[in-house]
Amino acid sequence: MTEKVKVGVYGASGYAGQDAVELVLKHPQTELMFGTSNTYKGDPIPGSSLRYIPHEEADLSAVDVVILGLPHMASAPMAAKAAAAGKRVIDLSADLRLDTAERYQQWYGHAHPNPELLPTPYGLPEINRAQIAGKQIIAAPGCYPTTTLLGLYPLLKMGAIQPGTPIIVDAKSGVSGAGREPKPNTHFVEVFGNFSPYNPGRVHRHVGEIEQEIAKLDSAVGPLIFTPHLLPVDRGLMASIYVTLKPEFDSAEMQALYEETYQSEPLVNVLPPKQQATLKHVVRTNGAAISLTPVGKPYLHITSVTDNLRKGASGQAVQCLNLMFGFPETMGLL
Repeated sequence: MTEKVKVGVYGASGYAGQDAVELVLKHPQTELMFGTSNTYKGDPIPGSSLRYIPHEEADLSAVDVVILGLPHMASAPMAAKAAAAGKRVIDLSADLRLDTAERYQQWYGHAHPNPELLPTPYGLPEINRAQIAGKQIIAAPGCYPTTTLLGLYPLLKMGAIQPGTPIIVDAKSGVSGAGREPKPNTHFVEVFGNFSPYNPGRVHRHVGEIEQEIAKLDSAVGPLIFTPHLLPVDRGLMASIYVTLKPEFDSAEMQALYEETYQSEPLVNVLPPKQQATLKHVVRTNGAAISLTPVGKPYLHITSVTDNLRKGASGQAVQCLNLMFGFPETMGLL
């Protein structure tokens, strides 16, 4: 038995941070050394004998790796500090997902706090496994990009999408995707019995992240038309994706492509024909489920679902941690 990897979680009281703590505590090869929260400092960390401590009191010398559940602009400086101390870093914020400071400025509206960290390996193992293994710093993708990219990956890898045609993503996220901090539009009385889009078209910040990763696989496709919605459930994310295929491809034959692409991926489940992926397939699990609906020969509807706090955040962080430290990739996740 190897010595356990010592883990610290920053922002451990947030929704993603809470899931990260839960997964680290259950993982057979990790040990939680601290969890930080300036808001809940002194309160017990559920499932452990520890209490939340302020960010500035965390002892980096006590850990091998940190998982950062901090807001963007606060996360990159902490990543730089941890890396300078020789620690490994898995960042759940948006700070390290875009490859250049210019793209970050474009999509987030202010200068990047630590451009020397860019580009950082993008932590979507099913696509970037080789770029994650053994690395010091990993940028964990957002939940919308994870779900969308997994749904598109087989087509992009094959070059099956008709160049110049739009990729339309109609996405829905549970309210936990908006974070734990109360906001007027995410209170129960506002969300219950309602269903609403926000930042539609091409203005949501995740558009830049998704397009960046799409272009690495197939630079001829696009543009991306992306509309997220706030779904009146606590957790779960669904991306309904619509694409036009090249004339030489038949949408009815894409089922075989998806099954072949993901046959060795234990955390991605391609459902049989005529079955539809639903949130119940994935909520409180660390995997994704995908279903396909051919619409005539050239058009394909893909439904891709994840738990926004697990495969869309902390489950994926632990999957990356396993790759970084040479553990079986699904350790602590199945």
